[in-house]
Amino acid sequence: MRAVFIGASNTTQATARMLLKGGHEVVIVEHDKDKIESVSLEIDCGYLHGDGSKPAVLREADPDHTDLLYCLTNNDQSNILASLVGRTLGFKRTVCKIQDPELIHLCVELGLEDVIIPADAVGRQLAGMFEGQDPWEISAKIRGEARLFSFVVNKATAGPMKALDLPDRTRVVCFYRDDRFCLPDDETSLRAGDEVLLITQGDELERLVARWGPPPRGRA
Repeated sequence: MRAVFIGASNTTQATARMLLKGGHEVVIVEHDKDKIESVSLEIDCGYLHGDGSKPAVLREADPDHTDLLYCLTNNDQSNILASLVGRTLGFKRTVCKIQDPELIHLCVELGLEDVIIPADAVGRQLAGMFEGQDPWEISAKIRGEARLFSFVVNKATAGPMKALDLPDRTRVVCFYRDDRFCLPDDETSLRAGDEVLLITQGDELERLVARWGPPPRGRA
């Protein structure tokens, strides 16, 4: 799979390293040439020099053959604009990072569905730890080639869970019905609208995405 990042931020660099380790293609768009020279010494991927909010630059990033566009600069307005331009140019999916929570309503009005607010994400994790949960511990246990993937059951998929015909290295972890957590058993039958969480090996993700599409927005 192929990912394009706008902005060589720390978030971009961390995510790019993980994707490259998983065998994916990565391109970073950055307006600061010195930054490109610095990052390229540590991260071996494709680079484009230019303003990632400009249509001409994003066209060079090849929208038709890109699975996801990450807009991760340190400027909220630039990320929002780049997400809108990317969507117009035909990128299949865009992720927009914002620091100011007050802009979330603007993003919703503009139809930007994949919006991340790093401070909120960390806050939820810290609050969860205080309440006896530890999402970081769970994340740490998903090591090596293991990955999580989720999909929403449609009418064609509804029926006995054992009829899903999953890849050999893929198993059902749990499913959600009307936002209620459920553990499956041999008699479980899925209904349209259920969300199923799978654990799989990294190289199976492309097959799962081809079958069910990207995970539900704002969830897994």
